[in-house]
Amino acid sequence: MAYSNIRLKILPSVRCLFDKMVQVKVEGLAPHKQVQLRSKLVDDRGVIFKASALYKADETGQVDVYRAPSLGGSYTGVEPMGLFWALAPETPHSKLLKKNVLSPTLVELEALSGETGELLASETNERYYMTEGMKRIPVQEGRIRGVLFVPPGKGPFPGVVDLYTFGGRLTEPRASLLANKGFVVLALAYTDYQDLPKNPKKLDLDYFEEAVSYLRRQPEVKGPGIGIIAISHSGGLALSMSSFLSGISATVCINGCNANTVIPLHYKDIVIPPLPPVMKNIKITESGLVDIRDALPDPSLEKNRASLIPIERASCQFLFAVSEDDHNWNSVFFAKQAAATLRNHGKESFKVVTYPKAGHFLEVPHMPYCASGFHGAVGSDVVFGGEPKAHSEAQLDLWEKVQEFFKSHLDN
Repeated sequence: MAYSNIRLKILPSVRCLFDKMVQVKVEGLAPHKQVQLRSKLVDDRGVIFKASALYKADETGQVDVYRAPSLGGSYTGVEPMGLFWALAPETPHSKLLKKNVLSPTLVELEALSGETGELLASETNERYYMTEGMKRIPVQEGRIRGVLFVPPGKGPFPGVVDLYTFGGRLTEPRASLLANKGFVVLALAYTDYQDLPKNPKKLDLDYFEEAVSYLRRQPEVKGPGIGIIAISHSGGLALSMSSFLSGISATVCINGCNANTVIPLHYKDIVIPPLPPVMKNIKITESGLVDIRDALPDPSLEKNRASLIPIERASCQFLFAVSEDDHNWNSVFFAKQAAATLRNHGKESFKVVTYPKAGHFLEVPHMPYCASGFHGAVGSDVVFGGEPKAHSEAQLDLWEKVQEFFKSHLDN
């Protein structure tokens, strides 16, 4: 049976940047007929992510996901990007992996008959990371390992160092997408990448200082100050960089800790030991996952103070973004403590944004939510918290806030 008159459309185009919204429409259906929409992507590890939703065509035989509610499936109600943010991994505890940002992430969309399950129409959304004319430059300068993203155009542009999670490997999606907004972004690796050690016994802040100097030297970067964006374990590194290094004007710390964690941090003759976890506070969920939310103690207690990062020394602006349902650790507590430290030292140079029902990995918009996954420091799968819809909304909101924050504090 031919369905030549049924079309699945992705508007305004099948090609877009990863952080952009698209409009999914199905046309040419029988009026009021039920249709199932499915989405699927395969990540760089070969993990398959899928979502589906049931819709009912209107009297003109059309389904427009911008207006029509999903009646069931991976989500319900009117969710213009539901087929994207609700993508869930078939392999449990998997986080979407994108190694190579030179190629797009392909999301296949299908419309199937609600009655027979027959395929009616399909289309592929190509979600890119780099805008036309952007430069991606691998960096091997002295000890520094990473990738520099330079936007097209005249410049000079504000410079930002992008640090990712514990494990410190190179992660490029956020850096490349941020560069599209008019920033020169250095995605910086700090362990387990090229010749960087896999399990270092310590981290040297000198390495990060070298990276800051390298970025400031680039002709496309306008100074004097640069920005840092960091998440999770690297949030503490960002706070340490802001406290000890010069030339940093704006720091975004996403679900970080105000103390050093996991491995000792060295800078000149200073050593900041990691905050020791309280093992008895680790729980196991009903599904057998490890919940480490309360594993780290209060860093301000006398016995833990050596691990505290002295952010009162920092002269930059801070944006602390925290998820209330973060189960990696108690981000809200750490951010409030950091804010109190700054306030106690007469500094109002910070903003704390909290997201109810969001989990640990606040990523770029439309990145599938990661409920649980392998934790490098724990050595097993842990629960990350959050609810998919609220988490997705938090990612959208934070992305706008990050751009506004950097533009207002780096554009002077």
